[in-house]
Amino acid sequence: MMTLQTQTSCWPDPFAIDFVHGQVPTDGSTLERLTVRAVVARDDELLLVHSRVNGDFMFPGGGVEAGESHAAALARELREECGAELLEVGPLLGETREYRPAREQGVDAYCIRSLYYLCRIGETLVAPQPQPYEIRLGFVPGWIAIEEALQTNKTQLAGPCPQWTVRETRVLAQLQLWWQRGVFDEW
Repeated sequence: MMTLQTQTSCWPDPFAIDFVHGQVPTDGSTLERLTVRAVVARDDELLLVHSRVNGDFMFPGGGVEAGESHAAALARELREECGAELLEVGPLLGETREYRPAREQGVDAYCIRSLYYLCRIGETLVAPQPQPYEIRLGFVPGWIAIEEALQTNKTQLAGPCPQWTVRETRVLAQLQLWWQRGVFDEW
């Protein structure tokens, strides 16, 4: 088994994207859920998760559990969603914050804060171990060209789609700009 490497550096120009879904006061009390997302590149493709139910693409990742490091959460999510072994957590590329109406009393807003890390994985993918909701949504991992994933998600935005499709589409667009400038060539 390979030792997991973690870099502590940040990308030279990390993105920061905020979304507000509905009428949400973002200056009041906020309950935040922290998530991590893996950006895994190979040649001219990204490792993404496709929902056969929604038709969109998303980055592997999910919530950070109490006491869990970001690297441990990324390793768990990559194993569950993609059957991938995380070898290295690279720089933090950026973050998104999605504000939604709170369902909890005494809280004005609910915020999902997603941190996107550049990651390296082992060469072999094994069978994923999806959660029940991931099975219901028909999650299937795969390598896909960034342009194809971005175009597919943009098409999905024209109709009813999950709120995360907006987030993942904006992140894909940002990564595509960096990709076109050759920023990922060194990784």
